[in-house]
Amino acid sequence: MKKTMTRLADGRELIYYDRADDAVRSAPDRRPLGAATSSSEVRVDRLLREEIGYAAHRQGRTFMPPADQCPLCPTVGERLSEIPESSYEVAVFENRFPSFGGGTGRCEVVCFTSDHDSSFADLDEEGAAVVLNAWIDRTDELSRHPGVRQVYCFENRGAEIGVTLAHPHGQIYGYPYVTPHTARAMDSAAAHRAAGEGNLWDELVAEELADGRRIVLDGEHWVAFVPYAARWPYEVHLYPRRRVPDLTALDDAQRAEFPRLYLDLLRRFDRIFGPDAPPTPYISGWHQAPFGDGLPLPREEFALHLELFTIRRGPGKLKYLAGSESGMRAFVSDVLPEAAAERLREVEGQ
Repeated sequence: MKKTMTRLADGRELIYYDRADDAVRSAPDRRPLGAATSSSEVRVDRLLREEIGYAAHRQGRTFMPPADQCPLCPTVGERLSEIPESSYEVAVFENRFPSFGGGTGRCEVVCFTSDHDSSFADLDEEGAAVVLNAWIDRTDELSRHPGVRQVYCFENRGAEIGVTLAHPHGQIYGYPYVTPHTARAMDSAAAHRAAGEGNLWDELVAEELADGRRIVLDGEHWVAFVPYAARWPYEVHLYPRRRVPDLTALDDAQRAEFPRLYLDLLRRFDRIFGPDAPPTPYISGWHQAPFGDGLPLPREEFALHLELFTIRRGPGKLKYLAGSESGMRAFVSDVLPEAAAERLREVEGQ
């Protein structure tokens, strides 16, 4: 695969990823843009010991433009966009409206395809492999970026999730701190190890494999399951069988098998509520080991995994985070994990 780095008119980085080694990406950004500026701030909630980011400049970001004005589509004639080329496979660029920036992390946009009316699930395995290659490369690059403690590659899909652009794309956050979710998981794993037990992630995966009721897909190098204590109506965790701390540590066999299994999972999600249901909204994200000093256990102990879930709990019904969830962080789910796994298994081939 080929990687081509260039700059947009305002100085932001733009990177193309192509499966062909002879791909040429030389089109300039013809937009009259001023220098990109952003201001973000991180404050600490001392009671909960959690960082909160503030990015007031994001109030002015682009919101659901018509398809002929989509900033993530390729440039065609005088319709100029964030992608100067007339077509592309995968493109990554610095977000013009980042949640974190400058010395407080970094935010990037990942365009999965130039086809506005497509989706990640519509990619072929080679196309999904290019996206995986981009995620791996950006994780490697951002791990060395000043101020970045953790890299999160994720996709928000669907208006119900709150996306502001309909074009198939994801984001990469280089957080300037270790996120609360990851910090709590690592604390639990460290306490488990200190009590004389083994690796907590390894044990959880082994328990799911032994039980079997919540397994959705079982490959040679990856396993996907609905977790025993899933929070969301339909939630799947995808783990490599050989534990690695982040995407860069995946071996060739793991990288080769991932596209087929992940595309299978996404297509199952779109069939959960029947063939006539609208596309299933979801959030999908890679949980990777953070960097830097002060971690509660060595980062090699962390288990890379992908978490995929939907807020839709039934046809035409959404799971709202109301009083219990939003006010007290106490989840109450409407679907048993075993029933969710059974449904995801049975939609195969429909």
